[in-house]
This record gives sequence, C-alpha cells and structure tokens, in this order.
Amino acid sequence: MDLSQRQITKIAREAAKLTLRMMKETGIGTGEFDLIHAVRHNPGISQKEVCTLLNMDKGAVARRVASLEGKGYLVRRQNPADSRGQMLYATEQAESLKRSKVSVETAFYEWLLEGLSPPEQEVFTSLLHTLYVRSKAESRSGFPHVTARLSEEESI
Repeated sequence: MDLSQRQITKIAREAAKLTLRMMKETGIGTGEFDLIHAVRHNPGISQKEVCTLLNMDKGAVARRVASLEGKGYLVRRQNPADSRGQMLYATEQAESLKRSKVSVETAFYEWLLEGLSPPEQEVFTSLLHTLYVRSKAESRSGFPHVTARLSEEESI
C-alpha cells in the first residue's frame, strides 16, 4: 500500500508544469532539456551514448542534437581517439538555461514551504533529505530492493 499516495510525484509534476511554462520562452521543450541535462552531466558524450542513456532512437537524438546545436545550446567536437566520432558538449548558454530552471523550481518550492511553520519546515526538509539519500543510494546500486519487491508482487 502506497502511504505517500505518490504525492511527491504529484508535487514534482506541478513544479514541472510551472517550469515548462516558464521555459517555453527559451524555445526549449522538456525532451530537449533532458538531452541538454545528459550532455551537461556527461561532457564529451557521443550521440550513441545519449541514445542509450535516454532510451531514444538514433534519429530522434540526431534531430534534437541538430536543433540544440542550431539554438546554441550544444557544440560537437571531433573525437580525438576516433576521427569518425563526435563528442557533445554543453555551451555557456546551456549552463544559464539550467540556472533559470533552478530559479523557477526554487521559487515554487519556497512558495510551497511557506504553508508550513518554521518547525514543520525543519522536520519536513530533514525527512525529505533522508528520503533523497535513500533513493539516490538505491538508484546508484541499480534499484535492487525495488526490483525485488516488484518481482515478489508479480509472482503473487
């Protein structure tokens, strides 16, 4: 039974709606933003690696990369180890886009927390941090506990 009623997901979805509304001014959609994010966190990544990381087909990645390159968010450089390969890098413009997204999310979450008293905010943020650390550790280990739980449910 999901005691959280997926409310963390629902709150994040509302924050994403606001962010998307504010980001439309930049001409960047959520899919493009995900690609920029992947490149920012993996400088020098190849398009093939982006396909695997984002679970996208080769053509879709090529179109998005070309679009983002044209908009000034990504640059391609030749791979020194393989002259046929190209490596992707985020530009300063992509970095400033990240900062604008963070500022929108920050404003939303600050507004949301204003509905709690200072002691409630302290308890909530402490518990949220605990959950974040736990989720990050599970993710980094490949989700073994959650996968096992899902397998148990399927066998019932």
